[in-house]
Amino acid sequence: MVTFFENIPSYYRTAILVGGLLLLWIIEGFFPRFIFRGSKYRHAGTNLFFTLTTVIVNTGFAFLIVKASQWTSHARFGLLYWLQLPLWLHALLAILMLDLIGAYLIHLVQHKIGWMWQFHKIHHIDTQIDATTALRHHPVESLFRVGALLLAILTMGIPIWMVMFYQSLSAFMSQFNHANIRLPKRLDNVLSWIIVSPDMHKVHHSHHQPETDSNYANIFSIWDRIFGTFIFIPDTTSIRYGLDEYRDNRYQEVGPLLKVPWEQTTVAKNDKISGVSSNL
Repeated sequence: MVTFFENIPSYYRTAILVGGLLLLWIIEGFFPRFIFRGSKYRHAGTNLFFTLTTVIVNTGFAFLIVKASQWTSHARFGLLYWLQLPLWLHALLAILMLDLIGAYLIHLVQHKIGWMWQFHKIHHIDTQIDATTALRHHPVESLFRVGALLLAILTMGIPIWMVMFYQSLSAFMSQFNHANIRLPKRLDNVLSWIIVSPDMHKVHHSHHQPETDSNYANIFSIWDRIFGTFIFIPDTTSIRYGLDEYRDNRYQEVGPLLKVPWEQTTVAKNDKISGVSSNL
């Protein structure tokens, strides 16, 4: 496993990303949680454009991620190296810390800091959440996430194979918890105690702000429970997705979405005056 992920070819990682997306997309067709209106293919096309920009940004900064990870390994720098842990425990804690810093915390920060929310909110404008929504992120937001990943690597001390394993797992889990699939309620509830289940994450995409500002985790649901950001809704079929001031159909198209952070809407002018999200 160490050797495989240390030398994993880029086409393997692409296959994991595409394969997981296709698998979940097919399952959505047989066991949908919601029946959406409009063209599923047009919706997917918009989201896949942002998937492509995310891949481009991540590829462009891959050199920095590899170098940072290699440096921590050679210098034995970082908290997990200083603790002199056995490999299995180092790997487990590394995945947990990458998920905490590189996913949960940066996600939380983007909801709390006004100018960062302006870029993150295109992810929340989607009114038909499915597996393709997972990588619907503005290119600038992708930079925030790369920065958080680098922070986790440098502070914790994480070798490259663990980073590659985490990124592969994270991509699939993000697709899974966004997927428009109907799991048996008891199974979904049990899963949500360990990992982020589809129904748990659907709450985060609610148009109702207290629900939008909750359930930030990507892989491990423990972070929301520890930091008090977990909200449970028994019946997620009552959730209305999206943001109320972006209901116009044009906000489901690539061009307008790219411009959203710079739009001077009524909400944007009053948004986060106190530095706290008012994400509607």
